[in-house]
Amino acid sequence: MTVALPPVAAQEPPAIDRSAVPCLADGRPDLQGVWDFRSNVPFERRDEDRARAAAQAAVQQREEARADGRVRDEDLEEYNRFWYDDRVTNQDERTSLIVDPPNGKLPRLVPDTERQVGSYKRAHLPAERPIRYRGGGAYPNGPEDRGLAERCILGFNSGPPIRPGGYNQNLQVFQTSDYVVIYNEMVHNARVVPLDGRPHLPDDIRQWTGDSRGYWSGDTLIIESTNFSDKVAGFDASATSALGNGRALHLTERLRRLDAITLEYEVTVTHPEVFRRPFTAMIPMTKSGLQIFEYACHEGNYALTQILSGTRMEELNASQENE
Repeated sequence: MTVALPPVAAQEPPAIDRSAVPCLADGRPDLQGVWDFRSNVPFERRDEDRARAAAQAAVQQREEARADGRVRDEDLEEYNRFWYDDRVTNQDERTSLIVDPPNGKLPRLVPDTERQVGSYKRAHLPAERPIRYRGGGAYPNGPEDRGLAERCILGFNSGPPIRPGGYNQNLQVFQTSDYVVIYNEMVHNARVVPLDGRPHLPDDIRQWTGDSRGYWSGDTLIIESTNFSDKVAGFDASATSALGNGRALHLTERLRRLDAITLEYEVTVTHPEVFRRPFTAMIPMTKSGLQIFEYACHEGNYALTQILSGTRMEELNASQENE
């Protein structure tokens, strides 16, 4: 079912202070560098007091663990919480990353929108293939039943669209007059964005991260992405849930250098088969003095093999008990 979308009013972004923004030889703002996009602002708006209390408690717990080097039993999950990014860089007092709709919530879903849900704690629950959510995973019958991030196909925070979460929340931008490259630390994929006005790929060519084309509007770099595969979600509501598939997904990303240390990332998600209207989220990114580190994922990592071999052993034990 396809629903007609209401027009979105264009808003002219405020002018930037050119004296505070470095530029390249072609006069365009220099977007290059390593940018940190971590945030404790929830994607959707929650009750303000509860959200603030939860964020403060999480930070205090992890800082205590870092301070004395201990790792408590309750910190033992798929990763020790010790390693999660929790030191907030985006402290702008917002209560949601979503800025439109004004209520800070995802729009209502189109009726009968497919929803996939899975996680480590919901083993033995079946899920239809392909698995479209990025993290988590269905019951581990085979590698194709794990999430896309577990299979090292797509990072769970790296996008597109980019959204904070977990760890490795860094990206690096490379820029020339003809191309911009967005290189994600998570799963180390590089998205090459041409700026020369070439058309998008034919509709029958589909890609995991879509097909991106960029252009400048004043001091704002705009990236339009289409041609997503139906093996990815129309939108990842979280690392362990997915809404619809990506075939009709259209992303409009905007990058603006605000000053020496701030890059504003804004993304509008348009998907008429999933959402009744588009929505927009804004994430400020902070310049990092660190380099991008290799995220090797399952290269040399035995976790997936152990998940599957452990499940095969459970099945064998269960079959022997029933004999």
